[in-house]
Amino acid sequence: MKVFNTMTRQKEELVPITPGEFKIYACGPTVYNYIHIGNARPICVFDVLRRYLEYRGNKVTFVQNFTDIDDKLIRRAAEENTTVPELAERYIREYKTDAAGLGVREATIHPRATENMDRIIEIIKTLEEKGFAYALSDGSVYFRVRRFDEYGKLSHQSIDDLESGARIDADDEKEDPLDFCLWKAAKPGEPFWASPWGNGRPGWHIECSAMIRNYLGETIDIHCGGQDLIFPHHENEISQGECCTGKPYAHYWMHNGYINVDNVKMSKSLGNFFTVRDVAEKYGYEPIKFMMIQAHYRMPLNYTVSVIESCKAALERLYTCRDNLDFAIEKALGECAGGEEEFLKSLDEKRGRFIAAMDDDLNTADAVSVLFDLVRDINTYITSPHSKASLEAAAKLFDEITGVLGILYNRKKESLDDEVEAMIAARQQARKEKNWAEADRIRDELKAMGIVLEDTPQGVKWKKA
Repeated sequence: MKVFNTMTRQKEELVPITPGEFKIYACGPTVYNYIHIGNARPICVFDVLRRYLEYRGNKVTFVQNFTDIDDKLIRRAAEENTTVPELAERYIREYKTDAAGLGVREATIHPRATENMDRIIEIIKTLEEKGFAYALSDGSVYFRVRRFDEYGKLSHQSIDDLESGARIDADDEKEDPLDFCLWKAAKPGEPFWASPWGNGRPGWHIECSAMIRNYLGETIDIHCGGQDLIFPHHENEISQGECCTGKPYAHYWMHNGYINVDNVKMSKSLGNFFTVRDVAEKYGYEPIKFMMIQAHYRMPLNYTVSVIESCKAALERLYTCRDNLDFAIEKALGECAGGEEEFLKSLDEKRGRFIAAMDDDLNTADAVSVLFDLVRDINTYITSPHSKASLEAAAKLFDEITGVLGILYNRKKESLDDEVEAMIAARQQARKEKNWAEADRIRDELKAMGIVLEDTPQGVKWKKA
């Protein structure tokens, strides 16, 4: 498999540190509000990365954090007259509701910043001892950016470029306008933790470095997140992480593209800001998930009503195909029928195309195309009787692909009560006797009960309206 490494700006062969195992860290939400559709993209995309690596036989340790202490949480808690821990707990629950709705698996570990204070303080102390960090008179601690010669290597910016855009207040004690905060001195009324520099709380960037160190080690295989995190967040993570340990921070960096709304950047001020919950209440969660994977993860994605509606329609086509396949399996012949060898070969060819697409920098767009080619072939194949084995082989591939892509997770095997089963059987008997009036009467009665019938060459199908 090859992935596009943001660090080198090219596709590279994905080789784990330990053969057959991957350690992945994905930046998670700051839990002060519901997640928006922009947050949902990395959550969905990198869930697919994890699923695919496991599908190919690897063990994956997937860590996604919760930032549960931050300026945004402090402000929101004050506005709502609640505590920061209570606010964080509420929105972690809401995140889990949305993530489950999107069909995203829980991370191997979901650490919180507040659970890692000892490690955060330990890393800052090490940086200070090595001369990479310094304390101000109020107890805040900053990282000396110019001490790290490789600063800017992820975002591909030079120190000179960064300096030209930096601002510094006249009374600021920082040694350099580029230096960033590792530890913030406590302000009155804010949550705080004791430290060698006085009461305070961590800066944003140091949280992730501490959680990576705690749960994955000094060097990880893949660090991923949204494109907006490349600078300064991930750049600063690399700086403090590598200066602390003297070792590479991550071997591969993967970043997903932005989401626009009607070709305009999403913004609360523009009124085009949508939470996942907002969209899900109108269209359901799964069309959001499908929208995230039907385009290549690095490409910009444009959210519109027509796009989400087309995603909903595409999913309905997939569900219908899979239900029809189940019905065909139920009615299948025991022996082989003509043309099955060619069909089985086509399944192998599609499995190969799916793997080739995913091996090419997680190209879910091409993988979805393979899935719909499979749907077309299945729909043609099941119009005539075939053996159960060939149909089950098609179902197996269908479920492999949709399982890796993390879709069709709302399939339910519905059943009918005895009364409805008897009515369907009575209608079938009426049809055999050419009693069309009675057959139509029963069909209409079932329709009024919410049961829609469809007559096929394999027998009668039903679905709930």
